[in-house]
Amino acid sequence: MPGKMLDFYIDFTSPFTYLCNLKLPDLVAKYGCRLNYHPIDIPTAKLAAGNYGPSNRQVPAKIRALMQDLNRWADHYGVPFKFPKGLNAWRMNIGTFYAIEKDKARQYVDEAYRLVWAEGVDPDDEGVLRGLAKTAGLDSDEFMAFVSSRAGEKAYEASRVAAHARGVYGVPIMMLDDQIWWGNDRLMFVEEYLKAHAA
Repeated sequence: MPGKMLDFYIDFTSPFTYLCNLKLPDLVAKYGCRLNYHPIDIPTAKLAAGNYGPSNRQVPAKIRALMQDLNRWADHYGVPFKFPKGLNAWRMNIGTFYAIEKDKARQYVDEAYRLVWAEGVDPDDEGVLRGLAKTAGLDSDEFMAFVSSRAGEKAYEASRVAAHARGVYGVPIMMLDDQIWWGNDRLMFVEEYLKAHAA
């Protein structure tokens, strides 16, 4: 299986993808796989899949349980967890394509999730975005131009449309061969599959 790509659907507004990303990159590398990052937008993915229900934040009973669950997972992984100051990650998501082009995807995604869900920053803050680019080893000025460009928007739109066509309805979703896994709590099943299908 060396060289195989596992498709990883992400949105920096997702705390469960933050948790998933803490383990997944090293897990797939262990079995000779690489990650293919696909940024999407959760609300539009839900609508495209026919899910017209309210967001989790609009259901008090659900958000209460989810917050407890998120804190349990963070404690379990021994990592910080802090709800961010904002949830507009449009430009941060677009920035992933620039990082992929510059072969800095892992550094970028790891740092973006750390900033948003460990430090609780606003993902749309200009200073945050510039600092993220610098930490990931990217040119900050070029990066900022890209995340507000038509080329960046088109890359993001193409990624969302392709995800919808594959039936992606949320994140974190992982796909390899004909297999689909959803959620950071499915990583043991990802590993079982990789182990069984390793070269």
